[in-house]
Amino acid sequence: MASLFLCVSLPLSARHLTLSLSEHGIGEGPGNKHFCSQLQHLLDSVRAQQRSGDKITLLLAPQATYHLYAPDARQEELYISNHDQNQPKKVGILLQDWENLTLEGQGSRLICHGRMLPIALLNSRKCRIQHLSVDFADPQIAQVEVVKNDTTEGITFRVADETHHRINEKGYLEVFGDDWAYVPFSGIAFEKESRHIVYRTSDLVFDLKEVRAVDKNTYLAPHWKDSRLPATTIVAMRSYFRPAPGLFMADAVDTRLQDVTIHYAEGMGLIAQRCTNINLQRFNVCLRGDNDSRYFTTQADATHFSQCKGRISSTGGLYEGMMDDAINVHGIYLKVMERVDDHRLRLAYGHDQAWGFAWGDKGDVVRFIQARCMQDAGVSCTIRDIQPAGQATVKGCKEFIVTFAEALPQEIVGGGLYGAEDMTWTPEVYFADNVIRNNRARGALFSSPLRTVCERNFFDHTSGSAIVLCGDCNGWYESGAVRNLVIRKNRFLNALTNLFQFTSAVISIYPEIPEIDKQTACFHGGDKQRIVISDNTFETFDIPLLYAKSIKGLRFENNRVIKNQDYPAFHPNNQTVKLEHTADCVVK
Repeated sequence: MASLFLCVSLPLSARHLTLSLSEHGIGEGPGNKHFCSQLQHLLDSVRAQQRSGDKITLLLAPQATYHLYAPDARQEELYISNHDQNQPKKVGILLQDWENLTLEGQGSRLICHGRMLPIALLNSRKCRIQHLSVDFADPQIAQVEVVKNDTTEGITFRVADETHHRINEKGYLEVFGDDWAYVPFSGIAFEKESRHIVYRTSDLVFDLKEVRAVDKNTYLAPHWKDSRLPATTIVAMRSYFRPAPGLFMADAVDTRLQDVTIHYAEGMGLIAQRCTNINLQRFNVCLRGDNDSRYFTTQADATHFSQCKGRISSTGGLYEGMMDDAINVHGIYLKVMERVDDHRLRLAYGHDQAWGFAWGDKGDVVRFIQARCMQDAGVSCTIRDIQPAGQATVKGCKEFIVTFAEALPQEIVGGGLYGAEDMTWTPEVYFADNVIRNNRARGALFSSPLRTVCERNFFDHTSGSAIVLCGDCNGWYESGAVRNLVIRKNRFLNALTNLFQFTSAVISIYPEIPEIDKQTACFHGGDKQRIVISDNTFETFDIPLLYAKSIKGLRFENNRVIKNQDYPAFHPNNQTVKLEHTADCVVK
């Protein structure tokens, strides 16, 4: 086994072991159908020799193209937050239980074939992934161009060359790949030249039954009628299925992702859950250059951080063409289902795409919230023990029995009336010098009580709101309240060309509160000037700049507004700054 390593001369306690894929017979190109299994075999061999303190570099060939095939990938039961929990996941590169491992791409491309999770980093410490890109040969988003729009006869469209398609036995247009097929029913429309999402189209809904061919790759859809889509409009047809991200991290500590680019994933670009300290440097979810024939990237968020702690830093990234937000940072509310006794509660995950993984640990501090009015119950308790309910392991669980060191107040009862938030698993966030453009829904969502700074970013045609502060214990179950936030020196260009959830202004502070009239204290904020929005530039065709609900201690000042005529104003919120159920807010 010693021949596996190219060793740098270091003390025995600190070896640096470099593994070159080409030197170990792992070839590039589409002809190698066993890249995944060959790489996994090499990693397993290395593990047999690794000792504590070793630093290992896995070296891909410079500017190489490696092909990852789903039948060759390792099958793993992985429960991924904010994704569909179909099992098992097919994992192209599984990096599990590593320390001081660097995956060095040297500018290489990973091209995936079939439905799969390209890279998973699990239960690892001090690892790096750098200088590589991830793409798919057969993306599940089908791109078409409108050729003719007749509001009587229907829409004629041409399917992109890379999209495999057919008319199925029921007369619907169906798109397919090696191991998947579906009939699109929704989509996003892009302007061909600018690549902006078409004004006031939001989520398209269409019917592709009884389509008929009129030319090569060209079809008439008689039941698809939409006057907002002129000829040359590009439509990214899709479903809402999100089985796997481009890169999945769980229980990873001190991770750096540098010069990593995701061109497509059927879920999010990056999802990290229960991770500590993540540093993203020039992490991109973007097109394959200015002349890319595609207009879309990921099916959901570019980056997403669920139940993390430590510090999350994202700088110098490009996020474009995704079907959701550039970044979303949040915890998870568990529903209080049953009060077992004065020290024990049965807690349950509330959303269909967030369950099956660990939520808290012994010693964590938990706070409770009244779900309907999002009122903090003013109670902090420490976990003494947490166990999955009704099964032996956490994997796949939906409920926990949690024992607390302190006696629970009598008002904390079951029936889903209260939510529980693990305050130990909350991160500091730094989001700076990024470009977010031409994407669906929103730009950035922040939901952490710890210090969060969003500065010097360019939000360019984000379609919905540029920045959202949410918090929801009734639908998405994404916690929690923002207590210490600075939004400064950002540029916002023509946000709000469309309406999506929570998008009430360019910056929308919109916690989901069904019974806000029962609330006696604000959800977000706290002390004076703990949430500051200053020195930003708003370039906008419309009126609403700031919407804020249930917040205390907001300061909005020294912001520059430049009005333009790029689109007609239309937003139903006709106030520049609209405040509802707020306290100690200053607007200058």
